[in-house]
Amino acid sequence: MSKNDFVAEMQWRGMLHDQMPGTDELLKNTSVSGYIGFDPTADSLHVGHLMQVMTLIHFQHAGHKPYALVGGATGMVGDPSGKSSERNLLSEESLQHNVTRIHAQLEKFLDFNCGANSAVMINNYDWFRSFSFLDFIRDVGKHITVNYMMAKDSVKRRLEGETGMSFTEFSYQLVQGYDFYYLWKHHGIKIQMGGSDQWGNIVTGTELIRRKDGGEAFALTTQLIKKSDGTKFGKTESGAVWLDPAKTSPYKFYQFWLNASDEDAKSWIRIFTLLPKEAIETLETEHMQNPHLRIIQKALAKDITVRVHGEMEYEHAVAASEILFGQATAQAFSTLDEATFLDIFEGVPQYVIQKSELETGIHIVDLLAEKTQVFASKGEARKMLQGGGVSINKAKCDDANATISATSLINDKYLIAQKGKKNYYLIKAV
Repeated sequence: MSKNDFVAEMQWRGMLHDQMPGTDELLKNTSVSGYIGFDPTADSLHVGHLMQVMTLIHFQHAGHKPYALVGGATGMVGDPSGKSSERNLLSEESLQHNVTRIHAQLEKFLDFNCGANSAVMINNYDWFRSFSFLDFIRDVGKHITVNYMMAKDSVKRRLEGETGMSFTEFSYQLVQGYDFYYLWKHHGIKIQMGGSDQWGNIVTGTELIRRKDGGEAFALTTQLIKKSDGTKFGKTESGAVWLDPAKTSPYKFYQFWLNASDEDAKSWIRIFTLLPKEAIETLETEHMQNPHLRIIQKALAKDITVRVHGEMEYEHAVAASEILFGQATAQAFSTLDEATFLDIFEGVPQYVIQKSELETGIHIVDLLAEKTQVFASKGEARKMLQGGGVSINKAKCDDANATISATSLINDKYLIAQKGKKNYYLIKAV
């Protein structure tokens, strides 16, 4: 890819929201250093950060030098953009832990050893740690008026709301603006990028550069992602979808993308994969011809899961996804780690029985209608068993006189009861 393609790439992928005049020309004429900030409010990035991660990837692929700023200092303040109330502030120790973890995650996406445009990670705590309050208001605050700061939409919304805004949050745009100034002066960074809600903070940086040193800098923002059903992108019933497998398992991560609506998947495959335009258009054509095969969703889920978790975890996630709907056996379940096993059955009715009772064996009708409530009555259970509508551990059971023992337990702990084709129940022996 030539160095001239960055803005065009962002445009066809539907990622570009706005840019300052002259930005496109700058990027076409020279190799530029640019940055995006990530506040370390948790010890992992989540899928909501991926738009900005992908922006840095395209920036680097276009021949520019990407800087990922992890805000160890700004994380202590809290950005009011898009917020209705002030966030809880973290301790320095917690923030430094989060910074270290996020560094490791960013290394999966950006090339830090490719010559002149190698990616760089940087922490604004390094230059703020010794910057006194008095020095800050003298050297930075005097260049930006209160009128200018209050004109920003992020400030207006909070001042008009019920909770108001603390001085701490009000000062955030000055702190972020100084980041841009510092990076412009000491690292030659000419452009800051971020979500469209960051526009006000970013241009405060360009204004500070202009007023303080007579310099010139640029801004580019990306679209904010919204799901077609109106719900927040990156959120599920169980919370945020994290990149850390300890917070969101690879199986759940894969399912998040696989379950995207057709409309969302067509947008997301442009934003979150590196597939070229021709390949995506081919997938769209194939998907239109056979929408039930969910071709775009599968391609999207594969690409992003492999890049975040690796090929092996992707294959495990696919295998786990097919277990409930394929011809899986108890042996297939026993190959799963317990976290993935429980993820598969999240939301499925669960029952607990005493393992000691299984040692001597439990009549299957008693198990399904007395020890658990898979069936409302023994008569109903017996009738469905005789009709072949019951499976235990994915194996059909039509013997109403059968006995279930501890030898049937998956991983010495679980039984899976199935009523009909789609009704699953998880029985745990304790």
